[in-house]
Amino acid sequence: MNPPDPYLRLRSDVTACDTDDGMVLLDERTGRYFQLNSTGALIMRSLLDGATPRQVADTLTATCDVAAERVAADVEALLTRLAEAGLSASAVAR
Repeated sequence: MNPPDPYLRLRSDVTACDTDDGMVLLDERTGRYFQLNSTGALIMRSLLDGATPRQVADTLTATCDVAAERVAADVEALLTRLAEAGLSASAVAR
């Protein structure tokens, strides 16, 4: 069985690197770094691994003491910020 297509794809000139505190994204075109905290990194990894925003929100809601609406809004906010910064190549509609 093939792994699922990633929900989120970063541009080919964006490098993601895990850190002790989360994740750093480097936009190689501009030289700008973007830092994600541990929750942002978990969301990013999940989306890159094929989870949908809803699946990520459900997982975080089940494991953290946070309202489902708040988690869903945070996932969408991260996707929006990635797009606004020009870091995402695509998000797959499912």
